[in-house]
Amino acid sequence: MMKLYDFLPCPFGQKIRVVLAEKGLSYELVEVDLTQGEQRRPDFLRLNPFGRVPVLVDEDTTVYDSTIIAEYLEDEYPEPPLLPVVGASALRARARLWEDFADTSFTLQVGQLMAEISKAEAERDPARIQRLQQSVERMLTFLNNGLQGQEFLAAQFSVADIGFIPRLLVLPELGVEPGLNRSNVDAWIKRMLERPSIQNLQGVSAQFLAGI
Repeated sequence: MMKLYDFLPCPFGQKIRVVLAEKGLSYELVEVDLTQGEQRRPDFLRLNPFGRVPVLVDEDTTVYDSTIIAEYLEDEYPEPPLLPVVGASALRARARLWEDFADTSFTLQVGQLMAEISKAEAERDPARIQRLQQSVERMLTFLNNGLQGQEFLAAQFSVADIGFIPRLLVLPELGVEPGLNRSNVDAWIKRMLERPSIQNLQGVSAQFLAGI
């Protein structure tokens, strides 16, 4: 059985757990508590020398980095596909571009907002919170434009959509309503929330937010 080394609040690990659920794959979850520095233990560093989660171990294959893990799972377990079907090169590129935007811009900006809001009230920087909220709002408007005329970011439900889910789920608790005045985003989120893989993730996000 596959093993997934992960820290439950990590959005990149959450992305992979959605991919695994969508593909109906069984795995053993091995929790790595980042708050206790378990990612720096020698046994974990042998799996990922960068000391980051998630890490997937599938028999003799060890893969880290959520994007590479998702690509590996798509190659090794192609059904159901989470990239547009072979031959749809433009759509596959579009999916990868949106996934990269989710990982390198959206997720990181929302993470910074979460970190600022989680500080003790006396230590928070209201101006920084406002700037980060405005930055996230701009990205949501960009998403709204990207969804014009289609149900999902790359025609079918894919890693492009999955990449946004972990941090989309927490936005209302951070003072940002993603679907407000963004009808495309609002409908997109509602469609994704119908999927059991994402419904399960909602519970994890709620538990995590209760602690900030």
